[in-house]
Amino acid sequence: MHSHLRTGSIRVVIALAACVILGAATTSHAAWVVYNVTLNGANEAPPNASLGTGTAIVGVNAATHQLYVHLDFQGLTGTTTMCHIHAATAVAGTGTAGVATTTPYFAGFPIGVKAGTYDITLDETLSSSWNPSYVSAHGGTTAQAEIDFDAAIAAGKAYLNVHSSFVPGGEIRGFLIAAPVATEPTTWGSIKALYR
Repeated sequence: MHSHLRTGSIRVVIALAACVILGAATTSHAAWVVYNVTLNGANEAPPNASLGTGTAIVGVNAATHQLYVHLDFQGLTGTTTMCHIHAATAVAGTGTAGVATTTPYFAGFPIGVKAGTYDITLDETLSSSWNPSYVSAHGGTTAQAEIDFDAAIAAGKAYLNVHSSFVPGGEIRGFLIAAPVATEPTTWGSIKALYR
């Protein structure tokens, strides 16, 4: 009888441990907030005549301090010179702001091309993920920079743009807009790579 109780207790402990592990995994996945971006010349400030277009998915995970960017772009009039995220504009969906992320472009971003696909996951706790001027203007720490940046994105006051030789100030851009329906990471396309 004691042996039966001990076996039952071990099973309960194992079951509880599995629930905790599953709960932690679910929480990590649920912490992702997804934003969609539509980039074109008309969205730039000032607008330009570029026929270039792009789409992006940006994922923010406050629990793991990750920022994920997947960008597809094509048809640029000029060749790429820079790419980054700016924040925060004074009014959601309009205006301009300084560069928040890595300058002059994300590590490994394709330069000198008119089309491309790009993925990066940034660790928001690292200074290498930020424009040093942005960190200085936001408390001097990456922790405060992350808080302010994530808040700017959530408020619709951050935009992604691709600069080129055609328009050095930015050929195509788009504001980060919260995805209309919450989705699991498995539906995000290339962002699935985060969960391999």
